[in-house]
Amino acid sequence: MRIENNLLTGDKISIQNSPNISGKFSADLPDTIVIHFTGGRSARSSANWLCNPSAKASAHVVIGKEGEIIQLVPFDTIAWHAGRSQWQDRSGLNKYSIGIEIDNAGRLEQREQGYYTWFGTKVADEWVTRAVHRNESLHSYWHAFTEAQISATEQLCILLKEVYSIKTIVGHEEISPGRKVDPGPAFPLDKLRNSLIYNDRQSEDTDAFDDVLTPTATVTADALNIRSAPKASANKIAPPLAEGTSVTILERRGNWARVSTEIEGWVSSKFLKLNNKS
Repeated sequence: MRIENNLLTGDKISIQNSPNISGKFSADLPDTIVIHFTGGRSARSSANWLCNPSAKASAHVVIGKEGEIIQLVPFDTIAWHAGRSQWQDRSGLNKYSIGIEIDNAGRLEQREQGYYTWFGTKVADEWVTRAVHRNESLHSYWHAFTEAQISATEQLCILLKEVYSIKTIVGHEEISPGRKVDPGPAFPLDKLRNSLIYNDRQSEDTDAFDDVLTPTATVTADALNIRSAPKASANKIAPPLAEGTSVTILERRGNWARVSTEIEGWVSSKFLKLNNKS
């Protein structure tokens, strides 16, 4: 797989042009990737809908269950995938980002006979994931992604990072919380971006975090503030964490870590010690 003139070429790649676009990106953009699930019946049906002017939506690519990729919009062109969205100091993420749609039904409904998509298709038990969404507090059931989809998404993100100025990978659920839930907890979003984005951003202040996938750490400060965002000016969302508190590390961003205890939030990683470190 490679990119030529802002279009993918290679095995399992096809092109289907969407008219739902807004011109070219500004200089030095795109710099962000937004991950979605389609919520549709198949990759092809989702691609067809995203090429329909009535949809008033599009994405740069759709990734099918066998790892096939349908490109709908060139990577130098703005697609309509993010909608009302905000990330840090930016709003309207369409004009900054590449949208990757992954063929997946999303949240499932548990019935007496099993698990069903919103459009009524029964899903085999082995393709059901029980998990808590990052923006929710209770378990629910989700359509699992295939290994081929996860691998294709990772390979595409690596390629996009090499060709464009990609510095951020986010989920639709993170830039439109309360409005969107994709890609959901069945997709390894944190692992993907930790590996591709944050693993090469370590500094002297975060040397202890050389193993980015280690899941737990202990608070070393007397009182560690837990904030709503990875910056010192962000609101404190709970009483400080006491020294010795064990936390689960969900992701890293520079000198900050998003952690989970009884609450989820951002803390300075300078005051965390990985539990598998001596």
